[in-house]
Amino acid sequence: AAGLAAAELVVGLVRGSASPVVPVGQEVIDRIPSSVREWAIETFGTADKAVLVLGSLIVLAVVGSIVGILTVRGHRSQAFTVALFTGLIGVLAVLQRPAPSIGKMAPAVIGTVVSIAVLWWLSERFVTAPARSDATHAETMGLNRRGFLYGSVVVGSASVITGGMGRLLQRRFEIDDERSEISLPEPSSSGSNAGEFDFGIDGISPFVTSVDEFYRIDTAIVVPQVSKDSWSLKIGGMVDQEIELTFDDLLAREQVERYVTLSCVSNPVGGDLVGNGIWQGVMLADVLREAGIQAGAEQLVSRSIDGWTCGTPVAAVMDGRDAMLAIGQNGQPLRAEHGYPVRMVVPGLYGYVSATKWVTEIELTTWDAFDAYWVPRGWAKEAPVKTLTRIDLPRHNSKSTAGPLEIGGVAWAVHRGISAVQVRVDGGEWVDGELAGVPSDDTWRQWRYTWDATPGEHVIEARAADGAGVLQEEEEMSPAPNGAQGYHQIRVEVG
Repeated sequence: AAGLAAAELVVGLVRGSASPVVPVGQEVIDRIPSSVREWAIETFGTADKAVLVLGSLIVLAVVGSIVGILTVRGHRSQAFTVALFTGLIGVLAVLQRPAPSIGKMAPAVIGTVVSIAVLWWLSERFVTAPARSDATHAETMGLNRRGFLYGSVVVGSASVITGGMGRLLQRRFEIDDERSEISLPEPSSSGSNAGEFDFGIDGISPFVTSVDEFYRIDTAIVVPQVSKDSWSLKIGGMVDQEIELTFDDLLAREQVERYVTLSCVSNPVGGDLVGNGIWQGVMLADVLREAGIQAGAEQLVSRSIDGWTCGTPVAAVMDGRDAMLAIGQNGQPLRAEHGYPVRMVVPGLYGYVSATKWVTEIELTTWDAFDAYWVPRGWAKEAPVKTLTRIDLPRHNSKSTAGPLEIGGVAWAVHRGISAVQVRVDGGEWVDGELAGVPSDDTWRQWRYTWDATPGEHVIEARAADGAGVLQEEEEMSPAPNGAQGYHQIRVEVG
């Protein structure tokens, strides 16, 4: 606890550093099997990172207990070795992360030194000497309980104060105040009124997902706090001339505003790792044309400030779709957890191949030259969003009364559009639902159907067809390696 508190204080003094728990957790995320990672996402959802941090703290508590037991039993050298080894794990984890530096290693190093110093102080003052001359060394070592209580209060209080000071100092690096002072430029073209595309039915996901409700899936345990003044984007690789843009450069360019639905490849059938927003930014294709795309460039490798990489087909960015470097979401600057100050948005592709947050570098290259973060972990290189529909209303395992029952939800086949949604009850005939309007093929689409419910337990299913009339796949498939598929179904009880 003392070591972690000291590390927190260093984090508050050194910009860009992090508690040792963070780089260790990142290495765990990077190295665990995909099946375990998917289980964590399915089980804990967007709380998966909090669970990982909690698990790390529990492990450290167990290690601390082992160190204490070794010390009390007279095995001080082993106790110091365990404490030192634990600290070295944090240092090595930092060295494995992108752009390691002395500043980034400082929390782990100083935290380890403090841990060992506190261990030495406690053991020197409160581990008692032999009580009997004929007893063995292990039997005679003991604990001065009153002294230990005193030592615990002193160390615990100092840790709370030190860690609290560290947390307060870390607020200096948060971007909330900076973000609140930004006034987004007026876009040259903007989206239509969202109300035109919303049935307004309580229980069906609204056409525009609020920023608070928008899903967050990434590998960052702690949300990067990137100041717009220190941010820049480098574009290089297979280009005629390298370009480097600042945030002010983006603000000075023509701004557009578009409705686009984003979906995580980990989203199961009927899941909520999908959302529709109105994004503001600069057309990515225009920036790439200025750099000059060389012949043979197939893949656009984007890098986040935390080192995460994403591989996007060049063709998907240059085919006329509204791929952008986004600076705003739902009429306000991006929030830190959604990529402030700048992120990528490419309609029609799952997020892991299109939606890099905190983007700082774009490199044009070939498919053979580089595999982005998720590809070596078993996911597809190219991942167009599959056609899916979700039943929002009624809820699964809900109860209702006989008579007219509203069924509804959302369907998406991003960049291909939705032409139909059909519903069936208890394996009967498929019937067409009513579709709400949409501003483009890049968004999800609300649908509804009124069913004359009869008493009993029933199974309700839904399926969608994309803009070309191609039905979504019925065969069930888990998210790996290129997205889930199958019909969403729910059970309801009608009284």
